[in-house]
Amino acid sequence: MHFGEFIALMALLMSLMALSIDIMLPAMAQIGQDLHVSSSNDNQLIISLLFLGFGLGMIFYGPLSDSFGRKPAIYLGLSIAIVGCTISLVAESYFIMLLGRFLQGLGLASARIITIALVRDLYHGNEMGKVMSLIMALFILVPILAPALGQGILFIAHWRMIFVFILALSMLVLLWFALRQVETIHQEDKTPFSLRNIGQNLWLILKNKEVMTYTVMSGFVFSAFLGYLNSAQQIFQEQYHLGVKFPLYFGTLAISVGLASLLNAKLVMKYGMHDMSKYALLMISLISILFFWFSSGTNGNPTLWQLMLYLAIVLFCFGILMGNLNGLAMEPLGHMAGIGASLVGAVSTFIAVPFGAVIGQSYALSVQPLISGFIIFSTLSLLVMFWLKQQEQKS
Repeated sequence: MHFGEFIALMALLMSLMALSIDIMLPAMAQIGQDLHVSSSNDNQLIISLLFLGFGLGMIFYGPLSDSFGRKPAIYLGLSIAIVGCTISLVAESYFIMLLGRFLQGLGLASARIITIALVRDLYHGNEMGKVMSLIMALFILVPILAPALGQGILFIAHWRMIFVFILALSMLVLLWFALRQVETIHQEDKTPFSLRNIGQNLWLILKNKEVMTYTVMSGFVFSAFLGYLNSAQQIFQEQYHLGVKFPLYFGTLAISVGLASLLNAKLVMKYGMHDMSKYALLMISLISILFFWFSSGTNGNPTLWQLMLYLAIVLFCFGILMGNLNGLAMEPLGHMAGIGASLVGAVSTFIAVPFGAVIGQSYALSVQPLISGFIIFSTLSLLVMFWLKQQEQKS
């Protein structure tokens, strides 16, 4: 493939997970009502169970792709995701809905892992950071457009048609990948699949301070973002009474993430992934502390434009962090990109899911829990980064 087609396919592969989240946001209250969910906060499980399956799935697809190839791993994962999507489509109880979402996440983990492994197979260093930023810039179109698409489907059809759309797109992406993407791991580079080999490689990665530091940082940053995803629908539709206008505001905020990814693609070649990540984390910490102090005077109810301005700045910084932290964690793992991507993705997700759920479940018609999440986890990420710097200076 040409470079542009590769970027587009990788972005679409990676965006299947985001689409499965964001397109559902306008329908969460309706799904909860139809499936007899007692508390609106419990509707957040539609997102959390997807991420739980996603984290578990990431453990397996890297080793599978290192042993059998990148393409077979994608075939397996997307097939599982299609089954899970079908289960959610026909679900008549909330338990079955969540089971389908879990399987969907379990399968879509393959797209995340194999995308990163493919990029790592073909690119290195800051060039890898540039490619990941370009992928993220296209990827971010999903949270801009998906909520509006979901709301549009709800205008003309039942919420189950949203799952029909995801199902059709997943099958289309699978076909495109099968026909156009070449295998990037050579036969002589494949490693025999065995639990012993996997365990040995995992131990090598776990002992690597640099890899694990950036993985933990990624998990902390993602915790705050997942808290935002969990509570965004309730904040905008319940607290600020935006109703069907919610996708417009959610999509507007997503633009800031896309702009940050585009800017990062240029600046990372000059300043490097480490410094770009450090400055982004500092900005999130400082602006969140100031906004927490400001919003406490309004009992957690700042005006809508004030909240939008704050979130735009924070999510812009998050856009800087997305590609860079993944790139920093993967940089030492060129010789084991598949299992490395699995471990980095799984650990960061397992960190984020419980913490993100706590932030979301703490919502009570106030933005204070969300702001607190950004303060806590950006500060923790900075502390972990400084610890690594000290360790490097000592050695």
